[in-house]
Amino acid sequence: MSQINRLDIGPRMSQAAIYGDTIYLAGQVNKDVPDVTGQTQRVLGQIDGLLARAGSSKEKILSATVYLADISKFADMNKAWDAWVSAGNCPARTTLEAKLAAPEYQVEVTVVAAK
Repeated sequence: MSQINRLDIGPRMSQAAIYGDTIYLAGQVNKDVPDVTGQTQRVLGQIDGLLARAGSSKEKILSATVYLADISKFADMNKAWDAWVSAGNCPARTTLEAKLAAPEYQVEVTVVAAK
């Protein structure tokens, strides 16, 4: 039986849960910049860091879910995504509009990756 390992455990959630060869990341947000493209760049950088700590990388992402506070910003989010995603290793992805946890958040991304 595989052990569950967790990264950055908080009182409510962990930033990552690792079970066997699968890594589940919590939704990543960033409010340090005001625009969707900038927030997406920061979030993707956070994902890179968490995956590295878990023994993986963006090339091994199996699926991604992108939540946008305003779906009309889809193209702005994709500017950052397209510059970041690993050519030939694009994950299955869903993008949808959702009310996020705080009004300053414009994008949230969660991923599942292999080790």
